[in-house]
Amino acid sequence: MKKALIIGIDAYEHAPRLSGCVNDAVAMRTVLEQQANGDPNFDVRMLNSDDMKVTSEAMVGALQGLFSGDCETALLYFAGHGTIDKLSETGHLVSQDGKKGSLGLSLVDILSAANRVHPRVKSSVIILDSCTSGALGEVPAVGNTSSPTSHIGTGVTILTACTREQSAGEVKGHGIFTGLLLDGLRGTAADIRGHISPASLYSLIDQTLGPWEQRPVYKANVDSFVTLRQVAPKIPLDVLRRLPEYFPSASHIYPLDPSYEPDRTALNPDQLSNYPENKSHQLIFKELQACNRHGLIVPVEAEHMFFAAMNSTGCRLTAVGAHYRTLAVARRI
Repeated sequence: MKKALIIGIDAYEHAPRLSGCVNDAVAMRTVLEQQANGDPNFDVRMLNSDDMKVTSEAMVGALQGLFSGDCETALLYFAGHGTIDKLSETGHLVSQDGKKGSLGLSLVDILSAANRVHPRVKSSVIILDSCTSGALGEVPAVGNTSSPTSHIGTGVTILTACTREQSAGEVKGHGIFTGLLLDGLRGTAADIRGHISPASLYSLIDQTLGPWEQRPVYKANVDSFVTLRQVAPKIPLDVLRRLPEYFPSASHIYPLDPSYEPDRTALNPDQLSNYPENKSHQLIFKELQACNRHGLIVPVEAEHMFFAAMNSTGCRLTAVGAHYRTLAVARRI
C-alpha cells in the first residue's frame, strides 16, 4: 500500500553532467524498500541514467503510474538538474533529454497530479534534490509571475533541497541534502518509538545546514504525519506502556532508594543491611535509566539517577515523558 518513484539522472544530453544523483537514487531505493527490521516498506520503481535513458516521456509515464490506483502513501524522489523557465517562471525537473522548450517534468504538473489524488492516495510525499526545487508548491499568479501563489492539496507534503533561488550542492558522490536525508532515514531523525516522518527529516536537515548554506524547504497540508520508515525504538515499547504504572499522574515522583542500585559495592555497610538486593527494583531502575537517557525522566534533587537512588529521593517525568505517558494511557503505543 506504499509505493515510491525514484529518479536519478547524472548524464544529460543538453546540460552539464552530475556525479552523485544515481548514487543518491540507488541509496534511497535501498533504504526505503525495507524497514530497519527487514519488513517490506515501499514498493519502489526506479529510473536512473545508468540503466536507461530517462526521457521526458518516461518521467511523465512513471509519474502517472505513481498516482494511479489507491494506496496509503505515494512518494516521488528526484535527484538531478532543476531549473526555472524564465518565460513562465515555472520550475522543472530536467529529464535526460530535456532542452529549452521541453525541459522535462513541470513542478506545477507534479503538484497538480498530487493535489488531485486525495483521498484515493492518503498521503503524497514529494522529495526533490535539485536546484531551484523550492519552487514546488508555487503556482504563478495570473498576470504576475514574480509573485506566485501557493496551493498545496490535502495530504501533500513537500521536502526540497533548497529554495527557489538556490542551487543544490554535491559532495563526495552524494547530494548534500540527500546525504543528510539518508542519515535521517537510517535512524537519526527517528522519534522515541522509531518513527521517521518528513517533518522530523526536515528538522534534522534544517539544524545541520547553516544560514550560509543551501536552505531546505518544507511545505505540507496534512492532518496527520506520515511515517516514511521505522527503525528500532529508542526505548522498548513495553517500557513506554508501563509509564502510567510508574507514574500514576504526570506530576508523580517515583521514589527511589539504594535497593534499586545493582552495584552493591557502592553501598556502605548500613545501607547493605537496610537495603538488601532487590532484583525487581533493579529491573525497574534499568527501565527508568533508559527513559532518563532519552529525556523522558529526570532525577529529583540529584545530578544523576545513581545519586537519586543512593540518596533515596526519586525521579519525575519531563514534558516529553508526560507526553508519552499520555499516549500510553490512551493506548496509542
